[in-house]
Amino acid sequence: MLSRFFIHRPVFAWVLAICIMCMGAIAVVTLPVEQYPDIAPPNVTITANYNGASAQTVEDSVTQVIEQQIKGIDHLLYFSSTSSSSGQARISVTFDQGADPDIAQVQVQNSVNQALSRLPQEVQQQGVTVAKSQGDSLMVVSLYDTTRRLTRVDVADYLVSTLQDPISRINGVGEINVFGAPYAMRVWLDPHKLNAYQLMPSDVSRAIEEQNTQVTAGELGALPTGPEQGLNATVTAQSRLQTPEQFREIILTTLPNGASVRLGDVARVEIGAESYQTSSFLNGYPASGFSVSLSSGANALETADLVRAEIERLLPTFPPGIQVAYPRDSTPFVRVSVEGVVHTLLEAIVLVVVVMYLFLQNLRATLIPAITVPVVLLGTFGILAVTGFTINTLTLFAMVLAIGLLVDDAIVVVENVERIMHEEHLPPREATEKSMGEITGALVGITVVLGAVFLPMALFGGSTGIIYRQFSITIASAMALSALIALTLTPALCATLLKPVEKERKLGRFFQWFNRGVERSQGAYQRRLGAILLQRRSWMVLYALIVLAMVVLYMRMPTGFLPVEDQGQILLQFTTPEGTPMAVTEALAQDISHYFLTEEKANLDAIFLVVGRSNAGNSQNAGQGFLSLKPWGERDRNNTAAAIIERANKHFRKRADAKVSVLAPPAVRGLGQSSGFELWIRDSDGAGRSALNAAQVAVLRQASADPQLTAVRLNGLGEKAQL
Repeated sequence: MLSRFFIHRPVFAWVLAICIMCMGAIAVVTLPVEQYPDIAPPNVTITANYNGASAQTVEDSVTQVIEQQIKGIDHLLYFSSTSSSSGQARISVTFDQGADPDIAQVQVQNSVNQALSRLPQEVQQQGVTVAKSQGDSLMVVSLYDTTRRLTRVDVADYLVSTLQDPISRINGVGEINVFGAPYAMRVWLDPHKLNAYQLMPSDVSRAIEEQNTQVTAGELGALPTGPEQGLNATVTAQSRLQTPEQFREIILTTLPNGASVRLGDVARVEIGAESYQTSSFLNGYPASGFSVSLSSGANALETADLVRAEIERLLPTFPPGIQVAYPRDSTPFVRVSVEGVVHTLLEAIVLVVVVMYLFLQNLRATLIPAITVPVVLLGTFGILAVTGFTINTLTLFAMVLAIGLLVDDAIVVVENVERIMHEEHLPPREATEKSMGEITGALVGITVVLGAVFLPMALFGGSTGIIYRQFSITIASAMALSALIALTLTPALCATLLKPVEKERKLGRFFQWFNRGVERSQGAYQRRLGAILLQRRSWMVLYALIVLAMVVLYMRMPTGFLPVEDQGQILLQFTTPEGTPMAVTEALAQDISHYFLTEEKANLDAIFLVVGRSNAGNSQNAGQGFLSLKPWGERDRNNTAAAIIERANKHFRKRADAKVSVLAPPAVRGLGQSSGFELWIRDSDGAGRSALNAAQVAVLRQASADPQLTAVRLNGLGEKAQL
């Protein structure tokens, strides 16, 4: 018998337990820590730019061409695309949970390469980007100038040249989106002067391409040479132009009288921004920033720590007045959540040990089940490492529930050994051997039954299956280890730690009072149970009424995927009517910033607003924002994220000239851009764009009138005026 082997070899039992604990301790140090497991399905994004093209042109010549090639990829669930009037095409390809993100990216890249030759030349020159990432951003980093000496363009150029490349190389970073643009040479053409010299913009573009180039002039004395060659040198020619003055000297054409027309004669040349599509500011200061998307399967906490460490390393090199802020960072909430579960786990361990001592009333007998707790818990962490799971709120919650179960096996062993020692007056070793012969089958049966209860949940599919799988396998693993320890280490401890029972133990006053109370409660329960059994019909009717009430309450209870919690972050989306210039949208953004910096100043840490782009695309009438709130300990229950969101939405709802939506982040990173849900309308009958727009307006109108819905908004850009 297994137990007999370890009873006679207690050192071997201890070595086995220590090996399990060491394996678990290594796993605790190395396992990733996150709020939830990787629930969101793998996602690959394709981005292409066709500058100057309308949304319809981008759709016809870029988006549809790429979509035709990516059909039929392994494990493909669906893909969605947006084509904006800013000339950008963005396709999001989603795969099922069984897909390897790296393989998925390679397959998408191969499909895009097949479509490259059919794309416009301008798109091919700029390139098509394929990156694996999750839809939601892990964090947003912002640089802002507190001295106000630098413009947004200055800050954006410094950010791109200093931070973008080092952060992109960090392991776990999937994609970086910069809110701003670096410096570029701007050539502002005067159409009247062009007409006077009979020039076209294409003539200017061609001249710049021909004269702003790197020329390879060759080498003097290149091999093969004769023996008389006495010099070997590289010949350099004019390189790319660097200053506005050099660009102004570019020759466009020659007049009949021999005079040259230069670029400076028909245009204003200066250093400006590569794109003026967006503008951003933080707490009212000129700013720029970038969002970091996590690559599929990456560790959120580790990636965020690496990003912060890299920024801290570069911080001493920043110009005076440049500060760093993190207006969005989901990792502090993850840390607080995990720490809260860990505290609960430790408290549960203490309570279990106290309760065991209270009822066993023997320090040696209490010590034996208490030893099994760290052995089983650490061993469970080792199993998590083997199965590829992480330390998250689901696995830790499973351990919290398992604590009360995993000590049961050890308690059963100890109590039965003490009973045999007391009744048959056997020494500890013989009593342990006899006890294990009686209860080994029961211990195995309990473990099998619990496994049959929890393990079927691991077979669920989809995102729900991932949640239940981590929970159920963690509990089942803990119970299996508990049974193993109860059959190996616990008998060895009983045989060596317990003392022979020679006479009745003398208990202290507290335990005498406690035992009398337990006996009285048992007697009262038995009497009450006897009275209930005499009135079975009445109590069965009461039971049926309770069941009926529970069913009614269950049917009326609100449902949801995961609860929306105060993550210390708030998201903003705002739009003005279609065709509104950016200056008006910037004024709206200033009003939004002013409201939060005054009305919610005590709760606000930072507010970062970006004008000209949103989750729906780029447009002068759109914008988005990221708000970081004060730590939870500095805000009371009246200033939770939900309360701040409700007050802000109530305030901005009064504006008739704009649509401002204040939202909570998604409960699970990667599943959506914010809390709530998305509804997509598909034109399956081919009714056309106008019919689709009419259906969209009708759905939005009805949804806005529903009192159960809030922050109803168009998750896209409206129809833009065209000339």
